[in-house]
Amino acid sequence: MAKQKKHPEGTIALNKKALHDYSIEQKFEAGLALAGWEVKSLRAGKAQLVDSYVLLKDGEAWLLGSHITPLKTASTHVIADPVRTRKLLLHKRELGKLFGAVQQKGYACVALSIYWKKHLIKCEIALAKGKKEFDKRATEKERDSDREIARAMRTKGKE
Repeated sequence: MAKQKKHPEGTIALNKKALHDYSIEQKFEAGLALAGWEVKSLRAGKAQLVDSYVLLKDGEAWLLGSHITPLKTASTHVIADPVRTRKLLLHKRELGKLFGAVQQKGYACVALSIYWKKHLIKCEIALAKGKKEFDKRATEKERDSDREIARAMRTKGKE
């Protein structure tokens, strides 16, 4: 019998900037249509989602601005474009929700992370509303105060 391969697990790339700039309303899990060299690069962890966003057009969702660095060994016979537009695979109902919400003022669709789910590569996208500058500062202050409280609780138990 053939030996069972272990499926890779975990997050490949995160978009921390999106969590800072947007308040997340609803999350969706989408598949990615990728080329072979892109899968090999993702196995090596060579992906960035910093300035990526989701474009909804003609009843389809497209991931723009994501950067997958090609491996020198993997893409010898193909001209690899690291920032090409990649198709997101979603159900029609999910696409309908996204189209309806993005039509409203202030909503955007952003990519949050790329991760492994068994042997498949998935992209977590979110319906998000842009934060104002004072909202960003308030979130940062809240995070700092929570960190201070946690630090105080830890030191109190040691005394």
